[in-house]
Amino acid sequence: MTERNILLVDMESFYASVEKSTAPHLRNQPVIVSGDPERRSGIVLAACPIAKQFGVKNAEQLWEAQIKCPNAIILRPHMQQYINVSVMITELLEQYTDLVEPFSIDEQFLDITGSTKLFGAPEVIAKKIQSSIRSKTGIYARVGIGPNKVLAKMACDHFAKKNTSGIYELNFSNLKQDLWPLPVGKLFGVGKRMEKHLNRMGISTIGGLAVHPITLLKKRWGINGELLQRTANGIDPSPVTVNTHDQQKAIGHNMTLPYDYSTFEDIKVILLELSEEVARRARFKHYIGHTVSVSIRGADFNFISGFHRQQKLDSPTHFGMDIFNAAVELFQQHWDGQPVRSIGITLSQLQSDRYYQLNLFELHQKKENLSKVFDEIHTKYGPASLLHASSLTKAGQANHRAEKIGGHYK
Repeated sequence: MTERNILLVDMESFYASVEKSTAPHLRNQPVIVSGDPERRSGIVLAACPIAKQFGVKNAEQLWEAQIKCPNAIILRPHMQQYINVSVMITELLEQYTDLVEPFSIDEQFLDITGSTKLFGAPEVIAKKIQSSIRSKTGIYARVGIGPNKVLAKMACDHFAKKNTSGIYELNFSNLKQDLWPLPVGKLFGVGKRMEKHLNRMGISTIGGLAVHPITLLKKRWGINGELLQRTANGIDPSPVTVNTHDQQKAIGHNMTLPYDYSTFEDIKVILLELSEEVARRARFKHYIGHTVSVSIRGADFNFISGFHRQQKLDSPTHFGMDIFNAAVELFQQHWDGQPVRSIGITLSQLQSDRYYQLNLFELHQKKENLSKVFDEIHTKYGPASLLHASSLTKAGQANHRAEKIGGHYK
């Protein structure tokens, strides 16, 4: 079997880099892209390398970043622009292979196994990609190279980003020497909680996990324990595929509220807005779902409160009011009465909406016709063109969110 050649291409400080590429006067300035602090979403989304030299980190509070780097230029995100640049980069990468898999807005996998005879060795292709992206967008890309996706990803994250060339290859010949000495928390798929569990078992490095008795790992975590050890040994058979995101497992929407909501009447407005948004997205992708989930996070960070609960529906749906009624029921059952900071609603156990079981006790066709009219109006005139009256109250956020993509300004 021919060994694969996989690349993971990562754009450095993507949001900040896009902003700098369109504003040359910012080139030598510390730039931070952040949410809106006035609406309590002042989180650092991206910091350029200059800002990072002052200790600024992604995902920290904006006020903390400003203490570290008081001269930083703070910019609101422009999500549509970032999406456009990401699509442009995908199209550029497709010039080297037809196997391009977006992993996130700023990371993409490529399988160049069949491209080396045409474009050269993997490192040569990586350099060409760097040069092409830099000349077309002004953005610097780092590239991890490996025989599979997981090694390419870790090559990029742990080595290419620190390498002067921005390119690094991690394979089975240097795995033990380079990867195994790293802390086990650096392994792809290991979060902070899992890292603590592994540390309690005496496993502190990736190499320690790689050689730990598999029976003990499987006894503790079942198949996931074996998967972690396979990852530590650089084993990953998953292919680079262009249709990774075609089949979704769930459609959800989460909102961090501009202030703490403490009354059911106000919270109900947000539940309705989120339910309608989830329903619209499900209809757009031609899904219906069997299960509705509600996630609530409390306002007090010192006293953890909130819940995540789900409810199986009598029949699958993609109608807003069906989702809303289930969400309200879940909320009333599990809310402890404490102020709420964020709310999320998810529709899961999805299936195609082209085939469904008829229910004699539901006016399915009437709902379908009504939803079709709503969707046509929203498509033609925008998401704020037709709203529930409750969204016009102080608690409503639909008008404000219509100006955004993914919770951030377009």
